[in-house]
Amino acid sequence: MNRAVSSVVTCAFLMGLVIVSSAGLTRAQQPAKKPLKPAEAILRNWNEIGDKLIEMAEDWPAEKYNYRPNDQVRTFAQQLLHVAGSNYSIIDEVTGKKMGNEENDPSTEVFKSKAQVVEFLKKSIKDGAATIEELGDVGIEKRIGPWISYTEHMGEHYGQLVVYYRNNGMVPPDSRPKK
Repeated sequence: MNRAVSSVVTCAFLMGLVIVSSAGLTRAQQPAKKPLKPAEAILRNWNEIGDKLIEMAEDWPAEKYNYRPNDQVRTFAQQLLHVAGSNYSIIDEVTGKKMGNEENDPSTEVFKSKAQVVEFLKKSIKDGAATIEELGDVGIEKRIGPWISYTEHMGEHYGQLVVYYRNNGMVPPDSRPKK
């Protein structure tokens, strides 16, 4: 390698080190974010996945609420009803109250329309959020495992519904370009 090229390479390398080092210093000077308290973390995750499911429920065409990829799985409506029913299982369990339909798979004979399914899902997520806030850190810490599991359960069904979208040539709301 000739001397001129070697000098340019060395200079570029040193400039890169300066940039990387200064980026690290900038990060080091910023105060660390305060970690979320248990109830805040659970609430954030609960609402985040709940909002995604609500958006899907509202977005999905009413005429496709009975769609299923094959006869071995739930329809779109049944997936949402299953999530809402399961949400009420944890809510009712931790509150000791009967707040909603805690059937694992509420019937599409009871929840016949898109509007009924959407409203039931929204209510289950809203009631779950209110329960988390009411329990606070102490209450959540006593039962954190089930809350994590039920939040993960919602996420698993979100993933299943993404397949329903893709099978119908549709882009799930969360995968669309942000405005």
